[in-house]
Amino acid sequence: MSLSIVSAQAVNEKEFTLHDHVDLVLLDVSVKEAKGNFLSGLKKENFQIFENGKLQTVSQFSTVDTPITVGLVVDDSRSMRPKRADVVNSALALIDASNPQDEMFVTHFNDRVHHGLPEGTSFTDKPALLRTALWGSPPEGMTALYDGILDALHQLESGSQDRKSLVIISDGGDNASKHGFKDVLDAVEAKRGILYSVGVFDEDDPDRNPGLLRRLASISGGVAYLPKDLSELPAICRGIAQDMRNRYSIGYAPVRTDNRKLRTIKVVVTGVGNQKLEIHARTSYTLAEEHEH
Repeated sequence: MSLSIVSAQAVNEKEFTLHDHVDLVLLDVSVKEAKGNFLSGLKKENFQIFENGKLQTVSQFSTVDTPITVGLVVDDSRSMRPKRADVVNSALALIDASNPQDEMFVTHFNDRVHHGLPEGTSFTDKPALLRTALWGSPPEGMTALYDGILDALHQLESGSQDRKSLVIISDGGDNASKHGFKDVLDAVEAKRGILYSVGVFDEDDPDRNPGLLRRLASISGGVAYLPKDLSELPAICRGIAQDMRNRYSIGYAPVRTDNRKLRTIKVVVTGVGNQKLEIHARTSYTLAEEHEH
């Protein structure tokens, strides 16, 4: 689970015993060495978690490759037509490299948002069904990126797996959404889910907005990719699948010294010498109304 603020009643009682008023913050953390290899073998004692500058006590720690709920959010605007085959084949490469038990869905967006899976099927682990879902919408119209992300975040929340991720593939900014960037930002900070973004931009696209993709990925603990050539897409998507499968799951019951709704998170890895590390973890979240005291 990339981030979840859950009451103690929602936690498996066999693993935890917490008072009813205590929240649990759950993070998925990726740690890589300078050369890009995942750093495995770290223990709970290697991690320090700070919330709003206050050191927290890690109460949950796991390195198991557990299934994930994954949403593939695909830009189907008119400008994507020449990139269509590359995008679909790369998404299929991600599916092939993922945990076979992952439950997935496909969200398409152009002028409007529509779901790729058949009506009545919210998630699937069947590659053939996902392939059909990815090919099922012709590229046409404009780009409702914000609406697509918001719709996918909503569906992601209903997934059965604790860990959740969205993979967004788009070649532009937004020129057709009913919602704005702040709506998306608020949703990313309030909901679970790591966002991975792949920006396949045309250099002359007036709507291109790589900064937006970077910011959403950074806040949620994901990674933004801006390939210079479509030939890079398959390796990027396989890398995203591996990143999802090689994360440390860390939980803490926050000790808070203020009532600020926006909470900032900093993850520090210790005990690994002087080597330079690349750490991806959620950097902020907002408290839901029911968790404010």
